[in-house]
Amino acid sequence: MNTQFAKRDYSLTGPEAQRAEDNGLVSANWYASTIPRKRLKQLMRRKDGPAIRDTVIWVVALVSTGYLAFLSWGTWWAIPAFAVYGVLYGSTSDSRWHECSHGTAFKTSWMNDLVYNIASFILFRNPIAWRWSHARHHTDTIIIGRDPEILAPRPPDIKGMMLNLFYIKGGPTGLGKIVANSFGRLSDEDKDFVPEEEWSGACMVARVHLLIHALVIFWALKIGSILPLMFVSFPIFYGAWLTVVFAITQHAGLAENVLDHRLNTRTIYMNPIFRFLYWNMNYHVEHHMFPLVPYHALPELHEEMKNDTPKPYKGLIQAYREIIPALIKQTKYPGYFVKRELPEGASLFPGSEGLETGRADYP
Repeated sequence: MNTQFAKRDYSLTGPEAQRAEDNGLVSANWYASTIPRKRLKQLMRRKDGPAIRDTVIWVVALVSTGYLAFLSWGTWWAIPAFAVYGVLYGSTSDSRWHECSHGTAFKTSWMNDLVYNIASFILFRNPIAWRWSHARHHTDTIIIGRDPEILAPRPPDIKGMMLNLFYIKGGPTGLGKIVANSFGRLSDEDKDFVPEEEWSGACMVARVHLLIHALVIFWALKIGSILPLMFVSFPIFYGAWLTVVFAITQHAGLAENVLDHRLNTRTIYMNPIFRFLYWNMNYHVEHHMFPLVPYHALPELHEEMKNDTPKPYKGLIQAYREIIPALIKQTKYPGYFVKRELPEGASLFPGSEGLETGRADYP
């Protein structure tokens, strides 16, 4: 391993947090592509219609596949039925959780809150703690010591990423936090971004989540079958793999400690089915640069700013052809990163390139 870039402390309570502060990376000003104000206001307009339509389709698909899975229980047909149900439950809920956490999916606030809280339960996430976690992620995106949602710290834990295709690491960790929260305990890292006045609420909602899971387990024990758990608690373990496939593409292998989302975030073209499941989060540079633009307007936002951003990837395969070698190289050279090329004539945010703690020219 390259000694100059030995494993760094990605925690929010270690020395890197102070270093980020000293380097002016905390709550800093980020580069933003120039879009006419009137046009940006149009793109930021919230609507109930698209999200109601997409949520109804999602729920109908979830109920339909769940019913087929129930009917096929005990036969080989249950495998494909639960496979589809699991993705709709364990993976599609992540994009709904994400967009509703921003409050932009629906125009009506209670609709955002309802879907957000249901998705949080599905994903073993405390809705109060994670709302603040994701706000920090957007404020200090891939800033070491500040961002609690860095999925691929250097050197990356490739084995852990593969295990998380079945939520083997994330599931027990998330459930463990819910249990700890239910007993009134928040981690020091959670306390770093969750305001103190929110702590009691986070503990209360964790108790509700834990009670629901306990009731489902009791039901399964009472009837002597794991079937109830296959519909409620277990799908996150067999159906969250697509979330991991999508999420790794967002930032993995790219620059750290820069103030330009074009350098630390990817936009990937996807087919209509993936875009529906992912709620257009494949337009991730656009989302990070203008997080108040609703998911349904991201394709239009992309058209407005694509001349100022790196060339999008043509699909998941092209993205992973870059990501996998980059992650493998980072296990040996943690300072390595993929340098995104800006279009000719596009300006770089002043000072941003020099803040990256690595090199793009390792062998």
